[in-house]
Amino acid sequence: MPAITVNEFTGAQVRRLCVAIGLGHRADEACAVLADLLGPQGDLDRGRAPVWRSDISDDHTPVEYSVAFEEDGSHTLRLLVEAGAAEPGRRANLDAAEAALDRLATRYPLALDKLDAVRGLFLPEDPQGLFAMWFSLVLRRSGPPMVKVYLNPQVRGAAQAERLVGAGLDRLGFAGSMDWVRAHTPRQGGGLDRFSFFALDLEDTPAARVKLYQSHHGATAADARFAAGGTAAADPHRLTRFATDLGGDGPFRGRPLVSSHTFLASDAARPRGYSLYVPIRDYVPDDGVALVRTRAALARCGVDTAALDRAVEAVATRPLVDGVGLIAHVSLRMGPPRPGVTVYLSAEAHGVAPPVRGTAAGAA
Repeated sequence: MPAITVNEFTGAQVRRLCVAIGLGHRADEACAVLADLLGPQGDLDRGRAPVWRSDISDDHTPVEYSVAFEEDGSHTLRLLVEAGAAEPGRRANLDAAEAALDRLATRYPLALDKLDAVRGLFLPEDPQGLFAMWFSLVLRRSGPPMVKVYLNPQVRGAAQAERLVGAGLDRLGFAGSMDWVRAHTPRQGGGLDRFSFFALDLEDTPAARVKLYQSHHGATAADARFAAGGTAAADPHRLTRFATDLGGDGPFRGRPLVSSHTFLASDAARPRGYSLYVPIRDYVPDDGVALVRTRAALARCGVDTAALDRAVEAVATRPLVDGVGLIAHVSLRMGPPRPGVTVYLSAEAHGVAPPVRGTAAGAA
């Protein structure tokens, strides 16, 4: 049989996803931009091991899909992508990402002022860590896609992460906000709560966000409540129920809970929104169970579960009970600018994690 490239495999999934959530008219555009961002790694045979072990997904496919279910009933499709070089490496991939950003800026009206303000902090000559810059492309029913970049707080080493985050927030006009972040870090000084992403919306609108993400290793739902507690929009009861519906009470000893705080231009030292990301794939035996739990959590939030079923079917290339990780994360977004729920789906272009069987399967 002829080899199937990563572009061909992911492009077919994206087309089906667009149709599934009412964005079929955006499919050609989505596939073209995805292929452009993937670069040379998109031309590789999906049946072979990836030449770069992207941290975006468990099988190192450099793309992840997510469907955002908004409180107004609309849906958006998001593509998280790592640009790759012909001969990948930390520096080469950053160069590829910079070149991809230049191409995106010729295609769409990007606002690069925020990125330019923190470029010297987060995009060094000798990047460290798992990545330097990832892209998120958000496709809505109309208008140009919203482009977001994820930067790595550990790009100069883990010991420099807090300094980079504090300096980045200061440069973007949120002076003093690190005091707030420290006060709402659940377990200060223990190394269990780690800055994982510093993200920027590349648009010039009142809804453009600066998002700060923390990974909470070995945390409980109570720790997530503590992280969210100072955010006016956070609902502690709803947050706890969401986490327990998907993964139990914790502690979450597999992949960590992740929280993010959303800063808007009108903010000072306090964020406006909070999101909790539950890595459901580590707390279920297979994707059949993951889908049942995700349906229940979304239904409790008033979300159209039929659209969820269509999205999962669009991506799946095997029976759900035959693996785990297709449904990777589920997040609850509280507060402005876009409250709702998001489900994150793995492409599984390079491999499928086997289901987990036995008494410990799905334990938090």
